[in-house]
Amino acid sequence: MSRPLAVLRPEPGNAITAGRIAQLRRPVLRLPLFETRRVDWQPNGAGGFDALLLTSANAIRHGGPGLEALRGLPVLAVGSATASAANDAGFRIAVTGPGNAETLIEKAEAAGFRRALHLAGRNRRLREGGIIACIETVYTSDPRDLDEAAVAQLAGSVALIHSPRAGARLAELCSETIRCEIAVAAISENAAMSLGQGWARIATAPEPGDFALIETACTLAD
Repeated sequence: MSRPLAVLRPEPGNAITAGRIAQLRRPVLRLPLFETRRVDWQPNGAGGFDALLLTSANAIRHGGPGLEALRGLPVLAVGSATASAANDAGFRIAVTGPGNAETLIEKAEAAGFRRALHLAGRNRRLREGGIIACIETVYTSDPRDLDEAAVAQLAGSVALIHSPRAGARLAELCSETIRCEIAVAAISENAAMSLGQGWARIATAPEPGDFALIETACTLAD
């Protein structure tokens, strides 16, 4: 019997991924590890910046009224999902990179951008410097309190890991006993490395995107 696929990303992405899995007629388990919410912030305006750097669609989903003052800035987006969210919100996409910020920044620099405003989550890897002139925290993604019974639902599943932070959180929640019962599909090598050891299997998606991750998870499930 095919293993169920466990979607661990926060909402609304959790529902999106779960819906795609359901269309494949695969069993799906939804257990968000984090809860994402808006942070109050006040934009300083678009003056002095030549682009808006977005590494997650959450910056658009939770950016709130402050986004209006920045609408004239072209967007540098990590991944097609982020670019799509920005486009739907009325922003012009200047550069779209693959699923890592470093490659996007290289492309943006080559395109002539020099002073980008980064709208980010509270937990982030990027820091000011280079073309990142300023960072505004517009959302936070906080770990959910999950008891042993909730985590035990993952036994016998394939867990989908969308980020290194999610991998580290899953490793924190799972004892050695339950790890050996869970296969994991990771969206990137960094996400895979964050998991540590002891899992039934770990496979990395060939490219950093939701569809490729689901396909990798289906391979592990059969």
